[in-house]
Parts: sequence; C-alpha cells; structure tokens
Amino acid sequence: MAGRVIEVTDANFDSEVVKSDMPVLVDFWAAWCGPCRMVAPVVEELADDYAGRVKITKLNVDENRNTAAKYGIMSIPTLLLFQKGEVKNRLVGFRPKTELAKALDAVL
Repeated sequence: MAGRVIEVTDANFDSEVVKSDMPVLVDFWAAWCGPCRMVAPVVEELADDYAGRVKITKLNVDENRNTAAKYGIMSIPTLLLFQKGEVKNRLVGFRPKTELAKALDAVL
C-alpha cells in the first residue's frame, strides 16, 4: 500500500502526532513558500518509502498558528521528527531525500 501524507491541524495534532505509536515526521509549510514546494514531492516519496513504519504529516503554519508557535517554528520548511511524543530531530530548510531518510532511519 502506498503511503500518504496526512494533513494535521491544531485540532488533531496531539492525536495524530504526539500520541502516535509510530514515529511521525511533520512538515511545517505554507502555500507561499518556495522551498516548501521543493520539499513537498520529497515528503510524498518518503510517505511511500516508509509506509507502515513512519507517519508522514504536513501542517500549514498559516492555518495552524498555535501548533507552529508551540514548537518554535521560525522558518519554513521545518521538519520535526517525533517519537513517543518528543521531538527527536529538527531539520530546517530544504533537505535532500537522503538526509531526511537518514533521520527517519535513526528512529526506526
């Protein structure tokens, strides 16, 4: 089964990310952000590659300001990797797929 990127919001962030049984990658992004558009296809590929092992999510910072503020998101794209409710890794800016995969492998 192909993976899919799950849209998360302020309302469901805790249930989808913090309380998840598996590691979760959260892509903090905005529609107007050029580097965010560059990383989007990479994130989608990771959703396929890690389906069933890592939950891949996206959070629009313009529409979900509370969660973005809670995690100190100052620049986008920022990708946070959660495991057991805790941030295990923070990657800011566009990163190549190999670097993102290495971060995911580190929590598996």
